Amino acid sequence: MTPPQLRWPEQQLETHYADQRALRCFVDRPRSLHALLDNAVATNPQGTALVCEHTRLSYTDLNHRVGQLAAGWQALGVQAGDRIALLLSNRIEFVLCLLAATRLGAITVPLSIREQTPGLHYMLDHCGAVMLVHDADLQAVLPTPERLPGMRWRVSFDGCPGALDFHSLLAERPLTQAATVQEEDTAVILYTSGTTGRPKGAMLSHLGIVHSCMHFQIGMGLGAEDCSIAAVPLSHVTGLVALVTTMLHAAGKLVILPVFKAPLFLQLAEREQMTHSLMVPAMYKLCLMQDGFAQMKLAWWRIGAYGGAPMPVASIEELAATLPQLVLMNCYGATETTSPATMMPPGQTAAHNDTVGVAVPCGELQVMDDDGQALPAGEMGEIWIKGPMVVSGYWANPEATAKEFVNGFWKSGDMGSIDAQGYVRILDRKKDMLNRGGYKIYCIEVENTLYQHPAVAECAIVGKPCPVLGERVHAFISLREEVSAADLIAYCASRLSREKVPETFTLSHTPLPRNANGKLMKREMREALLKG
Repeated sequence: MTPPQLRWPEQQLETHYADQRALRCFVDRPRSLHALLDNAVATNPQGTALVCEHTRLSYTDLNHRVGQLAAGWQALGVQAGDRIALLLSNRIEFVLCLLAATRLGAITVPLSIREQTPGLHYMLDHCGAVMLVHDADLQAVLPTPERLPGMRWRVSFDGCPGALDFHSLLAERPLTQAATVQEEDTAVILYTSGTTGRPKGAMLSHLGIVHSCMHFQIGMGLGAEDCSIAAVPLSHVTGLVALVTTMLHAAGKLVILPVFKAPLFLQLAEREQMTHSLMVPAMYKLCLMQDGFAQMKLAWWRIGAYGGAPMPVASIEELAATLPQLVLMNCYGATETTSPATMMPPGQTAAHNDTVGVAVPCGELQVMDDDGQALPAGEMGEIWIKGPMVVSGYWANPEATAKEFVNGFWKSGDMGSIDAQGYVRILDRKKDMLNRGGYKIYCIEVENTLYQHPAVAECAIVGKPCPVLGERVHAFISLREEVSAADLIAYCASRLSREKVPETFTLSHTPLPRNANGKLMKREMREALLKG
């Protein structure tokens, strides 16, 4: 069956970025991240923009507060091009900071609140952040000021020692004029773990963010009457682009959930008449497991988007039986693609559940062999992705940029195929990576951390199957000396973000299995884990 055709805007070929990529772009589009806010204020000034706990802001209110914060930052000395890092949980101030930065032409650098001191120091130093806005309860994991001499300001809440108070920076007279930016300018830097263990800063441009917002908004039919709940971290590309900026582009209502708890999520969905969600499959499963789910008033919920992992057939069937009006839509993408590279056409999930949908209209996907040659339909190879939403490269990392971007394509590292109808199947990972509830975890990063422990002679990270999260982190370790699993967990927890810390271990004093070439045999370890 051919996918149904949505009414997409006119497109044209344009040349962008230093490597002169020929990209298919929407002709009529906003020209910056800030233009999304301007348009929303113009079209829905009194409509609800943000809801978080007891705070509710209209688009007019949001615009005013953004202007106040931008004016306060400008008075401090923040300039266009400066990097402003955010170590914030899901809260309204995250959105205020994002939009205040873009009003000044500054670059936002969202960081995961799960990150620990070594990773934070590397990223803050690498991007040259001049300001860090952080939750007060995260002060203990921050690098000391002496280790970040280029950082001029730390901003927090509730009288946090050593930091400016966030609310004191809200100037009485808001800054209304947005800085002039070019579409190709970097708006956001998002750090993504790499195969070397060092995070890479993907440079999300205004051009890329706008096209991703349009793909989501048009592909899902979102408008000012829609309401979505941000249940995933706003610091992740999904929360940032698929929820914050997409709902901004739609001029709809975004309800910010500080921490995902299925009962609270469902209560908010009832109260706010949620129409749209984008979560990982594990979150839908947790909702289905709640007592009384079938009796809840969720008739407005019409779009249930998901990504990061396949949706189990049982969950699809249970959702269809309980919420027949809910249209499930799989999305596939990455930080480097500014979120969606593919999207399931509406109504096609049941028939094509083994796929991640088709390429977004401005996207181009090809399956390549090891020599970089395109393969015919149906054959398996590495997925390469091109389009205006694909980042131009990595911040201050020309080596990684040259390695991972070829002729405008980003080499995803995912192995898959594309059938004759354009449906994309993701079959395996070329990179050694786990997927824990939508969080991508590069095994080498965890292994490098474990190798620093004096008791570890050899280690290998593999995925332990989990019915809710898909995979959990398991470590096989050959020991030099006795050490407990609890000690190793504590060691990793002080150096890695929480989702990367191994939860279970196989400890022994015998060497790990290797093949004739000396390569660790992770498949054998996975099989042993399953037999368990």
